[in-house]
Amino acid sequence: MPSIQSFPLGAYVVAASFLGDRPVFALGDGKVALVDGAAAETLGVHTGGLLAAARTEARDQLITTGDDGRVVSIDASGTLKEIAARPKKWIDQIATGPGGVLAFAGGREAIVVFPDGKEKQFAHERTVAGLAFAPKGVRLAVARYNGVSLWWVGTDAKPTEFEWKGSHIAVTWAPDGRHVVTAMQENALHGWRVSDGGGNMRMSGYPGKVKSMSWSIKGRFLATSGAEMAVLWPFHFKDGPMGKQPLQLGLSAQSVVTQVACHPTEDVVAIGYKDGSIIAARFADGDEARLRKAEGGPVSALGWDATGIRLAFGTEDGTAGLIDLAG
Repeated sequence: MPSIQSFPLGAYVVAASFLGDRPVFALGDGKVALVDGAAAETLGVHTGGLLAAARTEARDQLITTGDDGRVVSIDASGTLKEIAARPKKWIDQIATGPGGVLAFAGGREAIVVFPDGKEKQFAHERTVAGLAFAPKGVRLAVARYNGVSLWWVGTDAKPTEFEWKGSHIAVTWAPDGRHVVTAMQENALHGWRVSDGGGNMRMSGYPGKVKSMSWSIKGRFLATSGAEMAVLWPFHFKDGPMGKQPLQLGLSAQSVVTQVACHPTEDVVAIGYKDGSIIAARFADGDEARLRKAEGGPVSALGWDATGIRLAFGTEDGTAGLIDLAG
């Protein structure tokens, strides 16, 4: 049976992850908690609220942003380093890419920070609402009103503009680089086939907004929140999910899905719900394993370790925890 540890951290959990083997939680009150055994060490990182967090692809740092206008990295030892600062700006978007590249945004400007510390700015007519790097890190997708802009970060070329009317509030890039998908304000996803110059893909029918998206191993499925079950769209066909039925896993009669996190090595997805419960569901047959009972606030963050043996979670009411599948 899985074992579970809980840590009452007292603030909304923005992100739950691992730096190497060490669990880490980013908190909405500006702090970051690092877990060592049965104890959590809490460090002050931002003077105001912590707005966004993302782990580096090397799994060695957590990058956080806040309403103090700072972008900060923290490693497994608790060492903090300021990467960038924009005084009096709310930095509410962050994305990391391969080789140490990262991007952040507040307002209408997206900034890429290269591994050598150099910065490059990309201006937009409307507010930047989401960031995602292509798999090789050479392109950056920026979600905005009425679509998404794809920039070549190492050149001065104009962006490729993919248009679709409406407010696009988050973006993700498929692991194979062939598709870009946004979550929209109107309870739907929209995608474009980058490989053929922007063929549109419409994924609708959600009763709520999609606030969590996670690609399965090898990018065959995109798991999403926003319904009474996790909805997984198939992307391993030539036309992506168009004309195909999504997998629907973890149907709940009492709650709705708030977070999804695909397993790093298996076709399994962890699903967190509004009632605080968490399950793991298998793609092949829909078999479910309950990992946490319904309690406390909605699940706000999920993250697997590299082995897929431990799952970190956080809730809106400030509970963080670890689920160890090995018991």
